[in-house]
Amino acid sequence: MSSSKNTKSAHGETDRPLTDEVMYNGKTYNRVREGLADILNLQPTQNGEKGPAKQSVFYNPIQQFNRDLSVLAIRAFAEDLVIIRRQRHERRLEKLAKEGKKRNRPRREKDLDGKTIAANGNDDVEDSEVLQKNKRKRENEGHSEEMEDLRETKKIKGSETAEEEGQHGSSTAVKSSEAAQEERRDGPSAAIKSWGQQQKNGDIAQDDESSARVDGQPDGNTNAASDFTNAQLDQVQNDPNPPEAQEDNTALNQCKTTNASTPDVTPPFRILDALSATGLRALRYVKEISHVTSVTANDLSPSATASIKINVAYNEVTAKVFPTTGDAKAVMRHAANHAKDSYHVVDLDPYGTAAPFLDAAVQAVTDGGLLCVTCTDSGIFASVGWPEKTFSQYGGLPWRGPQGHEAGLRIILNAIATSAARYGLATEPLLSLSIDFYVRLFVRLKRAPVEVKCLANKTMIVYNCDQGCGAFSTQYLAHAREKEAKNGDKFHTHSLAQGPSATPECEHCGFKTHLAGPMWGGPLHNPHFISRILDLLPSLDPEVYATIPRIEGMLTLALNETLFQEVPTPAFSESVQEVPTPASPKPAHEAPTPASPNSASTEPFPSLDPALRDPHAFFFNPSTLSRTLHCSRPSDAQWRGALLTLGYRTTRSHTEPGSIRTDAPWDIIWEIMREWIRQKHPIKEGAITKGMAGWEILQKERKRKGIRDAKREVRDAVEKAEGLEGLREGLEAVLYRIGKMDERDDGSGEEGGLKVVFDEKLGKEAAGKKMVRYQVNPRPDWGPMSKAKGGG
Repeated sequence: MSSSKNTKSAHGETDRPLTDEVMYNGKTYNRVREGLADILNLQPTQNGEKGPAKQSVFYNPIQQFNRDLSVLAIRAFAEDLVIIRRQRHERRLEKLAKEGKKRNRPRREKDLDGKTIAANGNDDVEDSEVLQKNKRKRENEGHSEEMEDLRETKKIKGSETAEEEGQHGSSTAVKSSEAAQEERRDGPSAAIKSWGQQQKNGDIAQDDESSARVDGQPDGNTNAASDFTNAQLDQVQNDPNPPEAQEDNTALNQCKTTNASTPDVTPPFRILDALSATGLRALRYVKEISHVTSVTANDLSPSATASIKINVAYNEVTAKVFPTTGDAKAVMRHAANHAKDSYHVVDLDPYGTAAPFLDAAVQAVTDGGLLCVTCTDSGIFASVGWPEKTFSQYGGLPWRGPQGHEAGLRIILNAIATSAARYGLATEPLLSLSIDFYVRLFVRLKRAPVEVKCLANKTMIVYNCDQGCGAFSTQYLAHAREKEAKNGDKFHTHSLAQGPSATPECEHCGFKTHLAGPMWGGPLHNPHFISRILDLLPSLDPEVYATIPRIEGMLTLALNETLFQEVPTPAFSESVQEVPTPASPKPAHEAPTPASPNSASTEPFPSLDPALRDPHAFFFNPSTLSRTLHCSRPSDAQWRGALLTLGYRTTRSHTEPGSIRTDAPWDIIWEIMREWIRQKHPIKEGAITKGMAGWEILQKERKRKGIRDAKREVRDAVEKAEGLEGLREGLEAVLYRIGKMDERDDGSGEEGGLKVVFDEKLGKEAAGKKMVRYQVNPRPDWGPMSKAKGGG
């Protein structure tokens, strides 16, 4: 047996997983350890002496970051789902208890003809058929949701348990029959009582036990239990003439008390790894996320499925991982047509584009579930080499320039959102990252036709001066305005947007602009979800999660990208640097108050407003601006200091090193560059000639365009305002900008300019923990690798 091989990058991240040779079932395999999972049979075949090795089943060690992040994201989502289910269960118990109290009160019943029948204890009334029918209807409605939860909490049997059931099948059948007869006699309230008794006796797997385990350890208890079979539950719920439920308030109160004093039921949590290859993701999900009850590992290639079966058996998780061979689209459509087979998480990690799978995937996810998508075809969605291919696959046109990868993220998000909208599903991106040569997205889907109507309000096209100065402007397709009904409920009204928002030529340099999109114009992330993942990092084992430094750095950048959202402070707050706020007593846009981290463990993280736009999408690269003007580049601290002095906010973008994301308009950005040339670094005479983009920018008169700019900002403030409070804040921002223009004091003698101060001290980031924000190439053969050439 050969010695293990393992190398680390400069940042301490393992770029080659642990590899050695093992004997299994009389055969020798190459074994790769990643996380808590081992995969075998990774023996590449060389195609001659030259060229890269060809794999029979695809595996890329470079995407370990993707897999580590996916495990943590799904774990955070699963823990949040447990909180949601617990709260929903408690509300149902309270409702049942209230209904039990109401049953003891005198009431009046109505028959089908609208005639009123008094219920005052008279025997004749109690025996009436109308009252009995209404009573049964009320019982079924009150317990239907509870029965649905009971149906989902079936025990998950391992192979040994299955053998025991086979040996003792007759006795089990007798017990089930007796339980069904007793259920029919006692009614649904007895079923609820029995559920509470199971909790009390410890027959049902408990959440607290699983949450107490050290992160990354496999869940030893594979029985997420309920003693109710589907047949029994259907018999209780669907019997056309069920017996009356007993008026047992004591049982309801006992159930409520038992629930309050004992841990909750572990609900089913099903994952579909639709394109599984070696099955590594499925293995890691089962062994590292305690809430997972089953994972379907599917692949179209029989050789891949054979590899999955070997790996599942070697990792001893045959009770939870189920390999299948088939077309991923067919598997997902089957789940879409059978609600009981839908998945809480669907993971798409194809070689290339995920576009062909999106329509089936959004239907296979259960209401409130998570869709995880990877696309590795960045040459299509992040470049303009094949715009016709980008549009045919994703329904949008790409962006030429450094913002291309963020635009690619938004184009893919728009493809997911439009696919889901056809089925009344609203999308909420929880985390959207551009990583190396691919993108990774985590999107929550929920059935909300009202929220789907806000999609056009969050869909935009971009006018991009890609051949000139690099400036851009956005145009949304519709407007959604929030209003309040008489009863206090909030709702949105929708209208068409006016257009165009830009002229055919760039207003700064005069060059022609090009279109990009349509694309997603809403937020890329939910900051509360990112905070939950960051809170998990201190408890992780670096030997299991080798990419923790990079996860911390990239998620911190993503968290700080949310300029105008409420950014919560993670418990692991030493790694998060706050977004600098403008140097003014009361800036135009105040920094949000951080949410309390203590509420993260007891309350689900909130969803964002379905009509919320990203008010300042994209970024600019100072190096690109300097090339346009043929001058030296201001440092990042000088740029941030100048923007903060003028009252604007600034942060970075995770998609591009050296980027600046800000709420300053392009007029201000170019004025800062003109001031940089005038104050610090004059350009050489003749460096810029007429006809160049920089010529038009430098020829702009440095004087205040007060009336025109004020009119434009007032119009934008009125258009974007949400209520009187939003209008007030918008007008205050306009007055603040005008006030800053009036404070000019640069000694030039010109009236009405801007006072630009390149304050490096103000723009310098606060000292904190050093993080790996942008990854360097981890090794010489870095990249997507060659596609697998499996047999069969």
